Amino acid sequence: MVSATVLLLLAVGSLCGNAAAERKLVYVTVLFRHGDRSPVKAYPTDPYQESAWPQGFGQLSQEGMRQHLNLGQFLRTRYKGFLNETYERHEISVRSTDYDRTLMSAEANLAGLYPPRGQQVFSPTLQWQPIPVHTVPQSEEKLLSYPRFDCPRYKQLMNETEHTAEFLNVTNEFKDVIELVRNKTGLNNTNVETVWSVYDTLFCESRHNKTAPDWVTPEVFERLRLLKDFAFRIAFGVYKPQEKNRLQGGVLLGEIVKNLSKMSVPDPKVKERLKLMMLSAHDTTVAALQSSLNVFNGRQPPYASCQIIELYEDENSNFSVSLFFRNDSTVEAYPLLLPGCSLDCPLEEFVRITKLSISEDRDKECEVPSEGRDTEVIISLAVSGCLLLFLILLLLGVICWRQEPNRNRGYHHVINQEVGEES
Repeated sequence: MVSATVLLLLAVGSLCGNAAAERKLVYVTVLFRHGDRSPVKAYPTDPYQESAWPQGFGQLSQEGMRQHLNLGQFLRTRYKGFLNETYERHEISVRSTDYDRTLMSAEANLAGLYPPRGQQVFSPTLQWQPIPVHTVPQSEEKLLSYPRFDCPRYKQLMNETEHTAEFLNVTNEFKDVIELVRNKTGLNNTNVETVWSVYDTLFCESRHNKTAPDWVTPEVFERLRLLKDFAFRIAFGVYKPQEKNRLQGGVLLGEIVKNLSKMSVPDPKVKERLKLMMLSAHDTTVAALQSSLNVFNGRQPPYASCQIIELYEDENSNFSVSLFFRNDSTVEAYPLLLPGCSLDCPLEEFVRITKLSISEDRDKECEVPSEGRDTEVIISLAVSGCLLLFLILLLLGVICWRQEPNRNRGYHHVINQEVGEES
């Protein structure tokens, strides 16, 4: 009986292996968090202020550079035979948020993915080549920074979240450590949502071998970590998660789904096809996207963690999507199962399932009085008012003109009947 079961499993595995072999990789999106960095800020009583860090606050460390060099080498190995051995500008597009640490992470990653070879070596002593990384000013970033607070409805949802039983229970459970942070750090405003910044600072300091204050015991540090993870969960879940996703990570998911659909019907006129979209961002970006896919594990994504979305085509021209997550450089990326679908999710099903997390009109769902729409209304009213005033004045002018005596209607020709000439 056991032998028969084993044979059956082997047969199924063989069939699955053959089915997988028939699929051809078509397009990949990778979203990753930047690498190891210095703290974004220090709390008032922190002995390690900005001068304690070589490049100041929020900057990529050399360890962070190595993490992304490693990730780039991983991507080079994973996509060997899919991506060109040397950099080909049509194959890859790279976008980053406008922060030093994300821009530098993308550059370090590309150094591992595309080490120069042959004619691309422009300096024999430098195993690196420049590859473009695109960005927009942070004030204009609407795709890669989350949570976005330009949404009144989202702010209302967060306010309502604070009144849920889960939020109140966590606040009560951790009130002692929240009070401890308030007393020891010099911060006046400490709560479940803001205390994460203290943990982040302490975490960065611990990774860089800086001595923690006496009050930061292993137990306190662990409790702060739990609060940090809870802050991620409430930002994108806990209360009305699907609506939060539509207003947050669903924006990025919508762009990714649009690109997947576009790549499934390639333009035969375009010979140089885009194969890899690389996005360099933050832990909150990864969490927002994973939440919109309903695959977020509730933990802060670690440095250089990478969400991978692959589009495949089989021999019958059917397309499917596979999700993978790499959150540890010592192991391979592991598959993620989109709820309601298989690991090799048919593209049509992927689009159908994710549609619930994608807003067709975010401004409307956010209940934002669009400045553009307001301006259009004002301009339309102004133009209509001016036109109406002009018509009224014109009408009054015609009425007055008709009521005037003939002699006052202005100059007109008089015919001299005697000589038949004008005078």
